[in-house]
Amino acid sequence: MTLIGERALAPLDALRRQTFASLTIPNYRLFIGGQAVSLAGTWMQTIAQSWLVLQLTGSATAVGLVVALQTLPILLFGPYAGVVVDRLDKRTLLVGLLSVMGAQAVLLGVLTATGTVALWHVYVLAFLLGAVSSVENPARQTFVQELVGPDNLRNAVSLNSVLANVSRAVGPALAGIVIATGGMAVCFLLNAASFAAVIASLTRLDRTALTPSAPAPRAPGQLREGLDYVRRTPVLAVPLVMMALVGCLAYEFQVVLPIVASETFGGDASTYGFLTAAMGVGAVVGGLGMAAWGRTGMWSLAVAAAAFGVAMLATALAPTLVVALVGMALVGAASVAFQSTGNSTLQLASAPHMRGRVMALWAVAFLGSTPIGGPIAGYVSQHFGGRAGLAMGAVACLLAAGLTAVVARREKRRTGAAAGQALPTT
Repeated sequence: MTLIGERALAPLDALRRQTFASLTIPNYRLFIGGQAVSLAGTWMQTIAQSWLVLQLTGSATAVGLVVALQTLPILLFGPYAGVVVDRLDKRTLLVGLLSVMGAQAVLLGVLTATGTVALWHVYVLAFLLGAVSSVENPARQTFVQELVGPDNLRNAVSLNSVLANVSRAVGPALAGIVIATGGMAVCFLLNAASFAAVIASLTRLDRTALTPSAPAPRAPGQLREGLDYVRRTPVLAVPLVMMALVGCLAYEFQVVLPIVASETFGGDASTYGFLTAAMGVGAVVGGLGMAAWGRTGMWSLAVAAAAFGVAMLATALAPTLVVALVGMALVGAASVAFQSTGNSTLQLASAPHMRGRVMALWAVAFLGSTPIGGPIAGYVSQHFGGRAGLAMGAVACLLAAGLTAVVARREKRRTGAAAGQALPTT
């Protein structure tokens, strides 16, 4: 290769290294490899579980109830789950929790394979999985910083978002093939096996290269202490309030998009699939962009929320399906930017002994809001149309962005005034 060619490729090589910086860390490569297998398995179980309930009952309401039962524990137990995470070694805790989740998948698979599964089995096991997930989610989120350190945290969080969106496309496709050829029970058992992969990755980590935070000692009032800590810290409280608002009203695509596909554009299941796929492609591109150029802080979060709102509003006003597909790609990119920026901002701004409690509240705001936001989005979309459902999410994002910008400006003035008062006089 000529010298000119090498110089031309140098910026691309630098961009590649910047985008995938976390993958240079051996422990993170092991961890994300296990996560890739596990997330695909989780999506396989999610699809098979919904299909199983539909076969048992023929009721879409029953399918929705299973989803609610699986997310309700995050809303109920999430804040206290953060206390547990702060008290224990996160790697050991994750191994134990993932083992329980694998056992849950095995039990559901055996019940299905033997033909003895009943609806109440699915309900109970879904609630159990949600209860374990309420602890596993903040433990996994905070463990990432122990793997990569604070300097690479934003990059690692963005790459995790990319992986989650790729898995969202791959997992359901695999589930469809497996259900057609082997049955639903095989999906559950394959998901159980996928947990073995991520547990193996955790046990193979180089523990000397980890940077664990010291476990918080047991003490009364630690849940209240965590809530007070967030309330006193605007850089933590604001992102959490933002996600509670946006998570409740904007991240309800599984409710809104079917209405957009069928009623707004007169399509069918394939139209819904195209809209979801467009959002997934945008999310992958947006995640890679955040990995390379993303920033943290309240201003960056306000910009990401505003972009999310504008993209949703543009999609709500789309005159044709083609324009809506482009809009959904932009929605996917902006949604990942908002989620990654908020996650990184919280982790970097949290004290190490409080990080588990803070990220548990993030999970409550993001995932625990589904039982509340889902019915609201469903009601609005059913009575006013899918465009109204998207517009409602857009308004929530723009409102969150505006409020955050006001708080960020006030904090900048306050800290600037405090710095001026601290200057020596002559």
